[in-house]
Amino acid sequence: MPRTILVAPTGHGVGLTTVCLGLIRACEHLGFRVGFQRPIAQPLPGPGGSADQTTAIVQNATSVRPPPPLSAEEAERYLSDDLMDELMERVVERHQQAAEGADVVIVEALWAAEQQLYASAVNKALARTLDADVVLVAAQRGREQAHVVEEVEIAAGAYGVPAVSGVILNMVDPGPGEDLSAAAVPATVAMAEPPALSRELQAVKQALADQGLNLVGAVPLRRGLLAPRVWDLARGLGAEVVFPGAMHERRVRDVIVCGRTVPGVLDSFQPGTLLIAPSERHDILLAASLASLTGIHLAGLLMTHGDPPDERVMRLCRRAFAAGLPLLRVKENSLQTANRILSMDRKVPVDDPERAEEAMNHVAGHLDPAWLRKLVGTPREARISPAAFRFQLLRRARQVHARIVLPEGDEPRTVAAAAICTERGLARCVLLAHPDRVRQVAADQGITLPAGLEILDPDACREPYVTAMVELRKHRGLTESAARDQLQDTVVLGTMMVQLGHADGLVSGAVHTTANTIRPALQLIRTRPGCDLVSSCFFMLLPDQVLVFADCAVNPDPTAEQLADIALATADTAAAFGVEPRVAMISYATGASAEGAEVEKVVKATALARSRRPDLLIDGPLQYDAAIVPSVGAAKAPGSTVAGRARVFIFPDLNTGNTTYKAVQRSAGVVSIGPVLQGLARPVNDLSRGALVDDIVFTIALTGIQAAALPPVGR
Repeated sequence: MPRTILVAPTGHGVGLTTVCLGLIRACEHLGFRVGFQRPIAQPLPGPGGSADQTTAIVQNATSVRPPPPLSAEEAERYLSDDLMDELMERVVERHQQAAEGADVVIVEALWAAEQQLYASAVNKALARTLDADVVLVAAQRGREQAHVVEEVEIAAGAYGVPAVSGVILNMVDPGPGEDLSAAAVPATVAMAEPPALSRELQAVKQALADQGLNLVGAVPLRRGLLAPRVWDLARGLGAEVVFPGAMHERRVRDVIVCGRTVPGVLDSFQPGTLLIAPSERHDILLAASLASLTGIHLAGLLMTHGDPPDERVMRLCRRAFAAGLPLLRVKENSLQTANRILSMDRKVPVDDPERAEEAMNHVAGHLDPAWLRKLVGTPREARISPAAFRFQLLRRARQVHARIVLPEGDEPRTVAAAAICTERGLARCVLLAHPDRVRQVAADQGITLPAGLEILDPDACREPYVTAMVELRKHRGLTESAARDQLQDTVVLGTMMVQLGHADGLVSGAVHTTANTIRPALQLIRTRPGCDLVSSCFFMLLPDQVLVFADCAVNPDPTAEQLADIALATADTAAAFGVEPRVAMISYATGASAEGAEVEKVVKATALARSRRPDLLIDGPLQYDAAIVPSVGAAKAPGSTVAGRARVFIFPDLNTGNTTYKAVQRSAGVVSIGPVLQGLARPVNDLSRGALVDDIVFTIALTGIQAAALPPVGR
């Protein structure tokens, strides 16, 4: 049976849903299969509060598919008839659905709302009925430590201290010098270990320990995580959308009422700021439009008093609106509007997965993984979840901290990824680009370049590599003049840095083609000893597991010998990154069910791979369904140690591999990391030209880990 964790509040407004999301993410990071249950729905507080949305948020923001909660009306009917046991039977019925296939089920308890004064009694019944470990959530929010500790002690007494497995302190006040008002850096995964507790929190931990309670998480308040989209504000205010612009993407991190003339408010024109001004303030409208056109991504402009601005002024501003500046209008005055915004509910909306993702990773990064691992136990099967894969990938990258050169140094996504990697200690990134250009790109995106991020001007560092490149390519008759010309290409220059040990690896492809990235590596770095073939693989992050596909990017029609090489190289790559190397050699036939040259190639490749690596589990030919579906595998390949349980899939040619990986990626909404290049003497990795910032971050991390597994190059 899976472990059940009941997450219960000690008081009002503790951020219960956010903590539940963080626990789900933390469990996934540790490789656990997670279920979630909200036993009874609760409406949001305040007049006109909408129906409970927690289950929908979990479903939209995670891979978990929770059962629907019981309605508050149904629960109240049971309670009014004094039928608590019958109510718990209904809860258990749905709990079984949540627990199916899970190692742990996170259950969100009720919070005491004005309409649901029975919450405390129901929560105690839930803990007893589900045999749950109770985790209490308290919020600091500027309160004295003694008050927080007392509140936790009272709440723990209701369940019995032995039943309370841990206490999570949410909304912890920032320490001296901490600026938590800015937006969080785009989240990837949580930290391997939570930050050390401050002296004040150590005192809280000890006070709780004296009562037999264990502080297992202290989550600091990050106001950036509360930033709604302009769309959310418009919806909450009932505002008229004059021009939508990028209202679904831009977030409101600060609100300014423009009561002064333009020079008096210009310093407030910052990315993420919502400007509030009366509709007759055409100077503010013009200034905001001009700022937007110069690259300052204001959250938007909210005009008050309901009157439309002068149409002539609006015509002057249309370019700014078309470029993304949202323009809203309300009937109230500016002060009333600002107060309404301040009093708005800041819960994560159902349709805002980006904000939910940031909140999940923020909370998960401040929980004690050792406590959670001990509480839940070891996963019941050898598998790695996508969250665990990403977590382990970035944790190992931090340990390696390799020097990775990025030839596309002024490409916006690459600059953002390099800043994240440097800030998080994932790699020592080197941007090959003119420093002024990099700084301009960063400023345009609102990115602060970390102090440790290295920027190399290609014009200033190119000449020393000319002689070395001539020596490497002298068998091809390369002259100094030709080498100097080729080194104008930053990919070539970066490849020389890797070859000479001045960098541990290279990542390119956000702008360049795969051929542009690989060709210099083949010419200058070449393959590692004992390997005659460069191939590629993709890590496919399915909802509940990670698979490895190869070769999907490099070799059009490999021979049987080359196919065996690809299989062995991919098995080693998979094992190096925590994926069990159970290898399926894919064909249109399983076993001897069909004949043909294509099938025979796979038969021969399987035999070659097995003879060279008898330690690996390799089987083929297998059809894809026989390789991945246990029931099909058992029927088509009985006795196979791979069929139905494969983790590594080797396709017979590039046409099949590339088509399959893209079909899975696009049709199933699967995240893929790659192509990861295999067989080079030093790591060089390619990117999709549609790569997202997080894709580049993961590729940089992966490249660093590859470098650490290879013999060092003399510096």
